[in-house]
Amino acid sequence: MTRLNFNITTKSKKSSARAASFKTLHSEVKTPVFMPVGTRATVKGQTIETLEENGAQVLLANTYHLLLRPGPEVFKKFGGIHNFMNWKGSVLTDSGGFQIFSLHNSREMNEEGAYFKSYIDGQSFMLTPELSIETQKAIGSDIMMVLDHCIPSTAGYDEAKQAMELTHRWAIRSLNARKDSPQSMFGIVQGACHHDLRRESASFLRNQPFDGFAIGGLAVGEPREKCWEFTHCAAQELPENLPRYLMGVGTPIDLLESVNSGVDMFDCIMPSQLGHRGTVFASEGKLQLRRTAYKFDDSKLDPKCDCYTCRSYSKAYLHHLIKSGEPLGWFLLTTHNLAFYHKLMRDMREQIINGTFEEFYKYKREELLRGEDEKIPEQPKRSNFIPKKSSVLGDYSVVENKSGHPCIKQNSSGEIMHSVNNPAEEADLLYIKQSKLYEQIIDITSEKPLTIWDVGLGAGTNAMAAISCFEKAFIEAKGAVRPVHIVSFEIDLDPIKLASTHNKYFVHLRHSAPFKLLQNNIWEHESELLKWTLCEGDFIEKLHEQPIPDIIFYDPFSPKTDGAMWTFSTFKKIHEYCAKSNTSLYTYSNSTAVRATLLTGGFFVGYGVGTGPKTETTVAFTNFETAKRAPNKLLGAEWQARWQRSGSPFPLSLNEKEKTFFTQAIENHPQLKI
Repeated sequence: MTRLNFNITTKSKKSSARAASFKTLHSEVKTPVFMPVGTRATVKGQTIETLEENGAQVLLANTYHLLLRPGPEVFKKFGGIHNFMNWKGSVLTDSGGFQIFSLHNSREMNEEGAYFKSYIDGQSFMLTPELSIETQKAIGSDIMMVLDHCIPSTAGYDEAKQAMELTHRWAIRSLNARKDSPQSMFGIVQGACHHDLRRESASFLRNQPFDGFAIGGLAVGEPREKCWEFTHCAAQELPENLPRYLMGVGTPIDLLESVNSGVDMFDCIMPSQLGHRGTVFASEGKLQLRRTAYKFDDSKLDPKCDCYTCRSYSKAYLHHLIKSGEPLGWFLLTTHNLAFYHKLMRDMREQIINGTFEEFYKYKREELLRGEDEKIPEQPKRSNFIPKKSSVLGDYSVVENKSGHPCIKQNSSGEIMHSVNNPAEEADLLYIKQSKLYEQIIDITSEKPLTIWDVGLGAGTNAMAAISCFEKAFIEAKGAVRPVHIVSFEIDLDPIKLASTHNKYFVHLRHSAPFKLLQNNIWEHESELLKWTLCEGDFIEKLHEQPIPDIIFYDPFSPKTDGAMWTFSTFKKIHEYCAKSNTSLYTYSNSTAVRATLLTGGFFVGYGVGTGPKTETTVAFTNFETAKRAPNKLLGAEWQARWQRSGSPFPLSLNEKEKTFFTQAIENHPQLKI
C-alpha cells in the first residue's frame, strides 16, 4: 500500500489511457489531471478563487525558489504551504532539478549536489538531495519529487547514462531523507532520447518504495514526435498500479498523446505564459488576441467554453486589454487557458470511463493538430547572383566576398563586412553558439532580462542571428524563455539600409524586425519577451545610456579603419561600465595588440573559436571567476611571451610613456600572474 492509495477506475480497451484517482494528505485527485504551475506559491495572474472555479486539483510549486524566498522557516511558522497561500487542494513540489539544468552557467555540479549562488542576495549554498527533501518537508507539499540531474534530451549516450546513474543515486538519498514523513514521493525516470536508458532507469526506480513515478528530461530540445515516442517508452516500463507524471509538458496535443500512452499527471507554464502574451487555446484553434482582426469582434472568446472570461467579455475588449498592456488582460486570458486545459482533462476522463476514448482520441487529435500554429517557414537558400551594376548607398556598395556570399563593402577603406565566410554561419558560430545564447535564453530562473550589445550593427547579420536564436528557443521551449533586450549601436545606417533594399540576397533581412527598427528605432517580438532597440550615434558617447549588457557582440570595422573602437580608453570605459556584471565580450579579432588592449582595459581574455581562415578569435570577461569557468582557454605565459616578441604589441599611436604603462599593466595582470 502506497501513501496515495492509487486506484484505477477504468482502462481504455484499445490504448494505455486510464482514469484513476488517489488521495493525498489534503484532497482526492481524479486523473488525468493538469497541475497549474505556482512556482513561488502563486500561479501567475490567478487567485485561489479562480483556480478553484476552473477545477484545479493540484498546484505545482518549486523547491529551489521557495528555499530562497520566503525560506523554510516561513513555511514552518505557517504550518505549511497550504495555510500560507490559503489553498485547500493538493500541492506537488518540484525538487530543483530543472534549475540544475537551466542554471548551468551559474552552478557547479558534483556527486554531493549542485552549488548555487542565490539570485536574490548572492549567498552560496549546496542543493543536495537531503536539503531538497528537508525543504519540501518544511513546505508541507503532498507529493515531493526526488532531486534529479536533468540534461538536454538530445545529449549523447555517455552523458545521458552518467546523468541517469547520478539521478538514481540521488533518488536513494532522497528516499532516505524522507524518513517517516507522511508526504508521498515520486522517483524520476531519466535517460534522454535513448530507449535502453529509459528502460534501465524505469527498471531501477520501480524496485524502490516510491508512491509514483515521473518522466523527466523531455520537452528540452527534442522534436515533438520524439517527446511522444519517449513518453510512451517510459510509461510502458512503469508499474500500472502507481501514478505516472510527465514533467513540464506541454500543449493540448501533447497531453492527449501522453494520456493515450498511459500518463496520469501533467504540469506546464504554457497556459499562463501564453496568456500573458495574448495567446489562447480555443475550440477553433490558437488565437492571438493582439491581432487587429479582433479590434471590432464582439463575439465571445470561445463559443464552447463557459469560463468566467468567455461568459463576460468580447474578443474586442480582450484585444484592447492586451494591446494596452493591462494586467486584467493577462488575468482573463490565463483564466481561460487554464479552463481549457482542465476541461480537456475532464473530457478525456469521461471518455475513458464511458469506453469511447478511442473515438474521442481520433477526432480530438485532428482537431488539436489543425489548431496548432503553422511552422515558421525556413529561409530560402541564398542565390549566388549579385547585381552586375554596383548597388551603392553613400560610402557602401553590395559585393561578393571571397566565398561568393553577398556582403557590404565600405568603399573609402575597401573593408568588407564578413569578407571571407558565409556571414550567417560566421555570426552563428562566433557570437551565438560561443556565447551559449540559446541556453541563456531558456534559463527562465533569472529574474532580469538578458541584455545583448550588438556593437557595429552593419548589415544586421549578428543581431538577426540573435533574433533567430530567440525565435527558435521560443518555439522549442513552448514560450518558456527569458526576456531578451538587444541593443544595436551604429553611427552610420547606410549599410543596413542598403542591404534591406537588396533582401533578395540578404535573406536574414526578410523579417519585419529590421524594417520596424529603421522606422521606429525599436522592434518588439509579439510575445513582448524580445525587444530590439537602435542606438544611433557614437558608441563611446552613447554606451552609458544603455542597460548593462550580459553579452557583447563586438563587431566594428577593424582597428585600421575604425581605430577609436579598439583603444585602451574605449575598452576601459566598457569594462568600468560593466564591472559589476558578469559580462562576456566576443570579437572576430585575434590581434595581439587588441588582446593586450583588452587586458590593460581590465578584462580577462581568452581564445575564441576559429572562423574561416582564422584559427582563433577572442573572448573577454569582466569577472575572473566567470572567465575561469568558461570553456575557453585563457591567455597565459605562452601568449605573454609571444606578446613580448611581437612586432606590434601595442595599439597604434602610443608614446613611450603609454607603452611603459601597457607593459606594466600586462605584467601585473592577475590573469597572467597565476
